[in-house]
Amino acid sequence: MSIPNDAAHPNPLAHAPSATRALLARLHAASLAQESSFDLRAVPADTFRTAVADKFIALDEDKCQFVYQLLRATGARAIVEAGTSFGVSTIYLALAAAENAAALGGDAVVIGTEHEPEKAERARAYWREAGTRAVDVIDLRVGDLRETLASGLGQIDFLLLDIWTPMALPALKLVQPHLRPGAVIVADNPVASAKGYAELFDYVRAPGSGFTSINVPYNNGLEMIVYYPPK
Repeated sequence: MSIPNDAAHPNPLAHAPSATRALLARLHAASLAQESSFDLRAVPADTFRTAVADKFIALDEDKCQFVYQLLRATGARAIVEAGTSFGVSTIYLALAAAENAAALGGDAVVIGTEHEPEKAERARAYWREAGTRAVDVIDLRVGDLRETLASGLGQIDFLLLDIWTPMALPALKLVQPHLRPGAVIVADNPVASAKGYAELFDYVRAPGSGFTSINVPYNNGLEMIVYYPPK
C-alpha cells in the first residue's frame, strides 16, 4: 500500500537522496497499479512462476519502511533477499546495510536472488537510476536460488523472504547455517499466503527449532522470525 509521509507518518528514509526517494515513490505507484489489475490469489500454483515473470510483486511501501527501520535497529550489514524481482525492496536493504556499515564499521552486502534474467536486468537498471552509492553493496545472483545460495554467504544478519512460497523453506534452510544468533527473518504475506507457507511455519514453529515467530499486522501480514541456534 502507499502511505502518506507527514508528521503522522514519518518516512525513515527522509534523509535519503531526493532521486532515490523519487524513484521509490514511482516504483511503488507502478507496483500498486499493476496489483490492482492482477490478482495473485487467482493464479494456479502450477502456472504462478510464468504468470508473474513480468510483474513487480514489490513489497508494500509501509512494509519496506518497517524493514528498513528494523535493519537500522539491529545493525544488519549482511543481508539475503530471496526474491529480488524488480529490485524495489533491495534499495531499502542496500541503504540500511550501507548506513549500518558506515556507522558501525565492517562491510555491507545485500545478496539478492532472482530466477528471471529479464527481471534481474530491470532491477539493475533501476539501481543505476537510484542516485545513491548504497546500491554498490548489492550482489545479485541470477538463477535457481538452490544453486545461487549454496555458497559464498558468510555470516548473515537478516533474511527477507518475498518469493514464491514453495521456495521459502528451501531458501531458509540454505541460509540457516549462516545466520548469526539473533538474526531476523521476515516473510511477506503470511496471512494471504498461509497455505503456501505451511511447510515454512511448521519448520520454524517446531519445538526446539531455535526460531520464534510473530505476525506483524500489516496488510496480508508480515511474519517476523528471530533465530537463536539451539544449544
